[in-house]
Amino acid sequence: MSMNDRTPIYVGVAQVEQREDDPSAAKEPLELMVEAVKAAAADCGNPNILQASDSVRVVRGIWGYGNPARAVAAQIGAPDAQTGITSLGGNYVQSLTNRSFLDIQSGKNDIIIVTGGECGRTQARALKVGLKLDWNPLTREPGANPPTDDGGDTPDIFHGSNKVTRHEAEMKRGIARPIQFYPMFETALRHANGESVNGHLERVSELWAGFNKVAVDNPHAWIRKSMSAADIRTPSPANRAVSYPYTKLMNSNNSVDQGAALILTSVGKARSLGISEDRWVYPHAGTEAWDHLYVSERDNLHSSPAIRFAAAKLFDLTSFGVSDMDYIDLYSCFPAAVQVSANEIGIPQDRPLTVTGGLTFAGGPLNNYVMHSVARTVDLLRANPGSRGLVTANGGLLTKHALCIYSTTPPERPFAWADLQADVDATLRRKVTVDHDGGATVESYVVMYGPDGAPNVAHAACLLDDGSRTWANVDDLDTVGAMMTEEFCGRSGAIDGAGNLRMT
Repeated sequence: MSMNDRTPIYVGVAQVEQREDDPSAAKEPLELMVEAVKAAAADCGNPNILQASDSVRVVRGIWGYGNPARAVAAQIGAPDAQTGITSLGGNYVQSLTNRSFLDIQSGKNDIIIVTGGECGRTQARALKVGLKLDWNPLTREPGANPPTDDGGDTPDIFHGSNKVTRHEAEMKRGIARPIQFYPMFETALRHANGESVNGHLERVSELWAGFNKVAVDNPHAWIRKSMSAADIRTPSPANRAVSYPYTKLMNSNNSVDQGAALILTSVGKARSLGISEDRWVYPHAGTEAWDHLYVSERDNLHSSPAIRFAAAKLFDLTSFGVSDMDYIDLYSCFPAAVQVSANEIGIPQDRPLTVTGGLTFAGGPLNNYVMHSVARTVDLLRANPGSRGLVTANGGLLTKHALCIYSTTPPERPFAWADLQADVDATLRRKVTVDHDGGATVESYVVMYGPDGAPNVAHAACLLDDGSRTWANVDDLDTVGAMMTEEFCGRSGAIDGAGNLRMT
């Protein structure tokens, strides 16, 4: 075992949620963050750890705060603490904690608080009744400044990237949202697996029913009602069709008010603060990599070299394998993300792939979900000393990936982190044709629904004879309807210069 005074550990974790129906009475995200941080301090057994914290880091959310970490630090009695914030992305909880483990191990920091929170449910209710929320950029007066209680200064640390992830070829066809891309990944998986349309839908809904079963037993899950696979895959007034083959219950549930917090420190500091070792959870290693930034440039739509390389390196750094993992939480914004991760890591899909119930059932507080999966993993590891857990994080369009292995057992080697970007960058990068006039082969597609709930357009990824990829739309309603009952991947068609696809 390689454990010294600088060995990084988690000592406190917490999750909080609110179900206040009146948006004018509901707590805002900053309040949930502070509540979660205080609960994490209580979890470690020494609330005084908050005043001793030297860094507070916040995962950015859909709110208007400039430096929420400064406000959190002030309210926990650590006004001089270093502050940090991330860019947007579901990968940044794990990416930020990977960085924080290294900062503690190197001696840059002694106690780091990581927190985040979202109030998507309150935002939606406020918009519905026309209520303006000072912290919400969607309802603040145009040009209004963020709330003054967030400190108003610039964070000391920025972690992340603000690179644009949508290609011109995608945008010209109106393809920009996750609810358009992830179903195309799903359809590409179906075709790669050689599954029938109905057989695939049944299998995927069974996978998601397994996630629901985990959520039922998770005390912090937002939806704990038991649901069958048929409930999940069948459109209904409470489960509308969103983008075929996905219903609402196959999408991330962003209409939640949830916050979480993690407290990181070193073994030596934990001992000096008298924190019991039964609170300690060790990170063994972390890895990160991004797939090609533009979906248009990827080799195919059903795999992820970044996850493959990052997972292989993670197991190499720890000498563990999939069979050594007692708990696994694969990022689960949509079923496709789970399946691609499982395939690339080599995890059988008949074993539990979540500890929370996933972003549909446990709750999808946008970029902060992984803080909840880490907190839940820590709780489970503590309850089963000696066990191990794997957590994966995904940001963008199956783009940005961060992984980590945790255990209550100290690591054999010091915490290690690896960036596998060079390996990913060396993989095939397809050429992209923005406007194409001529023949094409359908690679994958998604059917979108209009305001009336009826299918009204299909978006398709297409491959050309020269190996390049382009994008096109199908607006013939008979064809659009058939695309939900028949396999169109591999079929030929013709695209006009304006991006309209007609099947041949």
